Amino acid sequence: MSKIQPSSDQAYLNFLQEIKAQVVQSRLSAARSLNRSLIGLYWSLGQLIVERQESLGWGKSVVERLSADLKAEFPEMKGFSPQNLWLIRQFYTEYQQAPNLQQLVGEIPWGHNILIMQRVKEAAARRYYLEATASLGWTRNVLLNQIKAGAYEISLQDKSHNFKAVLPGYLAEQAEEMLKSEYSLEFLGISQPMHERELERSLIARLKDFLIELGYGFCLIGNQYRLTLGENEYFLDLLFYHRFLKCLVAIELKTGRFRPEYAGKMDFYLEVLNERERAPDDNPSIGIILCAEKDRLEVEFSLKSKANPIGVATYQLYPQVPEEYRGMLPTDEDWQRLLDSALAAGEEENE
Repeated sequence: MSKIQPSSDQAYLNFLQEIKAQVVQSRLSAARSLNRSLIGLYWSLGQLIVERQESLGWGKSVVERLSADLKAEFPEMKGFSPQNLWLIRQFYTEYQQAPNLQQLVGEIPWGHNILIMQRVKEAAARRYYLEATASLGWTRNVLLNQIKAGAYEISLQDKSHNFKAVLPGYLAEQAEEMLKSEYSLEFLGISQPMHERELERSLIARLKDFLIELGYGFCLIGNQYRLTLGENEYFLDLLFYHRFLKCLVAIELKTGRFRPEYAGKMDFYLEVLNERERAPDDNPSIGIILCAEKDRLEVEFSLKSKANPIGVATYQLYPQVPEEYRGMLPTDEDWQRLLDSALAAGEEENE
């Protein structure tokens, strides 16, 4: 029997890849099972503490005593500090009247649960962050940033698109779920206006953060992606492939407010993408126009006559300004005019 050469035998390399995938999947399943078991234990502990305090009239001191006894009995286990036992008690009291959330809490780590419990009070918002964390695999820092950026509130805002008019029903629903009404780009740390190419380069430099903000399923194909039509060349700001929608997603960046001509340009790009780049089994390509501001009615009328699916969303570069101060600060268009004036002045000096 001839010996297998692992470094050159493709069949063996494929076999090894399958084995590695099985090992990774097994470890993930074990970790999820362990986490569900831990959350279940904390739920039972919280229930026992609450019930005994209510039935026997025990005060706060019982938690301190219980902590000391549990740590003495199980020195190798963490999670029995007085502070954590109080959190366990709070965890039970806050979720015992929410049976629709009780299964979800077991799908994410304890630290994430604490963050949601302490930072989010509305049941619908808690459900949103529990589901998003479980499905998208958010780290605790990403979860915190999503809460601070108001991801749940943003998800409730009306979205501007023509998906229902140009896509099959099932695909239109999935595309609408993929699109946000507003994207938080605070992670860029931008404190001054910049041109579209600079914004694009900043997003590519922080690609991991941008992909997290876009949502699960986006895979970057390239920036300034070249399209050709006859002797003409065109360049898309960003081109992605969405694994679950199974389609190309083109994103155009605009540092000012939305203008109707942007929709026409995107519609043209999507026609070229579908003709030249789309695979035979791909769904129709989708376009997203990301701009600083938009007028909903203007967007609605701009998309009415477009044959391809296009969504229009805004982005936020820095934290929201309190309502009472908004009229006192420059708008994005004001900043853009200042930037254009400064660049024009610089060009005149160089001539």
